[in-house]
Amino acid sequence: MSPQPPSSLPLAQQHCEHRSGTALSERGGQMMLTQVPGWAIDHCVPGGVLQRSFAFKNFHATMAFVNAVAWIAHQQDHHPDLNVGYNRCTLRWSTHSVNGLSLNDFICAARVDALSL
Repeated sequence: MSPQPPSSLPLAQQHCEHRSGTALSERGGQMMLTQVPGWAIDHCVPGGVLQRSFAFKNFHATMAFVNAVAWIAHQQDHHPDLNVGYNRCTLRWSTHSVNGLSLNDFICAARVDALSL
């Protein structure tokens, strides 16, 4: 696993950094998952993908959420895959440079969770 020093800061207050090396182990991913309730790891691809679906009242609310996620992604230079519909959005985070999950995915998930939904 690539070095990811522990931080005393909550995930939503940490910043993404370039990651290289190997992805988090399955156990490491499961441990990190406890810090982002509502998210799940999909093992459809090697290394896994961190994902969560969100539901909204209407298209306007959905797009406001998508724009907020885009701002987080731009700020952190870490970008998710999005599946967007009229009143729903599914986010999928993974770190291409490690071919799986890294601390960055969990930081971004926590930042999304910090949005007022």
